[in-house]
Amino acid sequence: MAAEQKVKDHYLDLVTSDDPHHPANLICELCRNFYTHGWVTGTGGGISIKHEDHIYLAPSGVQKERLHPHNMFVMHYPTRTYIRSPLSLKPSACTPLFLAAFTKRGAGACIHTHSQAAVLCTLLTKKPYFQIANIEQIKAIPWGREKGGYMGYFDTLTIPIIENTAHEEDLKESLEKAMDNYPDTCAVLVRRHGVYVWGDTIWKAKTQCESLDYLFQLAVEMIRLGLDPAGEIMPVEDDVNPLVM
Repeated sequence: MAAEQKVKDHYLDLVTSDDPHHPANLICELCRNFYTHGWVTGTGGGISIKHEDHIYLAPSGVQKERLHPHNMFVMHYPTRTYIRSPLSLKPSACTPLFLAAFTKRGAGACIHTHSQAAVLCTLLTKKPYFQIANIEQIKAIPWGREKGGYMGYFDTLTIPIIENTAHEEDLKESLEKAMDNYPDTCAVLVRRHGVYVWGDTIWKAKTQCESLDYLFQLAVEMIRLGLDPAGEIMPVEDDVNPLVM
């Protein structure tokens, strides 16, 4: 009985903590926050955080604003085996894609949203990528690990777009291919679906996700106004009102 109790306590200790920065607590807090943005409506979207040898994952099929730490799945990263699996829940279908961010990018966290702005950006182009340039918020997006640092105001941000599949886990191969083809990217858009964004830490992933969504929304409005999001800065003549097209 003592051995069984020890196992049960460890099972609970994996997700039970008074520390607000514990991964299980953070996932619940951020999912509630993202729900207010309309990014994880219904049961869509999700977050995964890597902490030491453990990967914390929000479950599938649970409304994100109602998540609790005891709903979390915990995977042992070196062996890719679950060491905590709530009996009444299923692991997130996003898990293979989250793992791709951890293994191929060394990420500390990955966020998946069903943002309408992200979806619209994939519908406004037939190209396998989204681009925007000369916008201040681009400075919040990092270059890849090889370059280091952050993008500049005059840089062109490029986010690859992959085609959606009937089952989310089947996106893994095309997402990994996009990561290989775009080594500087911190995100991949999925046409008619949403976006995956990863970062070195959960806070960096959050910052990048929010900044990208701002850029996606801006691009949609720019195209609505007949402006090219990736176009050059339009010169303003002295005798012309810059607010008049």
